[in-house]
Amino acid sequence: MSRYEALDFSGVKTYSVSNRSSKVERESFAKAPRAAMSFQDFWEGMPNYLAVSDLREYASHILAAKGKQQILWLMGAHPLKVGLSPVLIQLAKDGFVSMLSSHGAFAVHDIEIAFFGRTSEEVSDTIQDGRFGMARETGEFFIHTLKQAAAKDVGLGEVLGEELVRQKAPYAGDSLLVQCLELSIPLTIHVAIGTDIFHEHPGLDAATLGRLSYYDFRIFAKKVADLRQGGVVVNIGSTVIMPEVFLKALAVARNLNYPCHGFYTANFDMIPHYRPWMNVVQRPTLTGGKGYQFIGHHEIMIPLLAAILNNISQKPA
Repeated sequence: MSRYEALDFSGVKTYSVSNRSSKVERESFAKAPRAAMSFQDFWEGMPNYLAVSDLREYASHILAAKGKQQILWLMGAHPLKVGLSPVLIQLAKDGFVSMLSSHGAFAVHDIEIAFFGRTSEEVSDTIQDGRFGMARETGEFFIHTLKQAAAKDVGLGEVLGEELVRQKAPYAGDSLLVQCLELSIPLTIHVAIGTDIFHEHPGLDAATLGRLSYYDFRIFAKKVADLRQGGVVVNIGSTVIMPEVFLKALAVARNLNYPCHGFYTANFDMIPHYRPWMNVVQRPTLTGGKGYQFIGHHEIMIPLLAAILNNISQKPA
């Protein structure tokens, strides 16, 4: 016999499963993938739970907004570094992008892709002897472009795209700066001084850089002010700069009494971060709409989202 007293379970009351509410039902189970399965069958066969249910719901908001409401894309540089430029360009061509906004690193990688078809150095190697960020052509392009734009009242993203066109960059078809320019879609670049490799190069016109980037903030703020019930915001992998820029633009728009409420936001990233969660997903939607969080690698999640939008938009009504 144990020296310790045990609880007597004999009086426990039970009830039938048939009288209980259950969160999981076989009708929402996944359908096993098959050889030569269409994407539509694959997607419709996904289990209708948690992230899949949220992604279906969020994709439906994007589709409903297409051609009617703003669809604003914020992102870091990583989507370009994992080869997503063609996917993003096609989304823009298909009408799923009202504005695309990023920061200086995005511009660096887009420009290098446009000129050389490659980008992204191994920082752990080049930082050891101070070569990190010192690619001559990249720095010279920024310095030259800013000199040409010194007297212009225009945004940084626009002048970078125009200069790529003027210099006939050989891979301009893979450049978002160029393709958005040709589609008349604003691509705004929000520079934080000291964060980008072109800040390391002598001769950079910092005054012009700041002025053009600030003009882009004003363009960005106008698009944010135009968000209405049913509008959509997508943030891909920007953990600090774009969530902060978005929150400030939203504050200005609401301060000026623009009715930018009731929209839908989502953050796509590999791990959760504080600022995207608070400044994109939660705080902006407190007055209506809804925010979503999707965790996964960009090179998987963004092509998946694009395929969903393409698939759903082609389904018969």
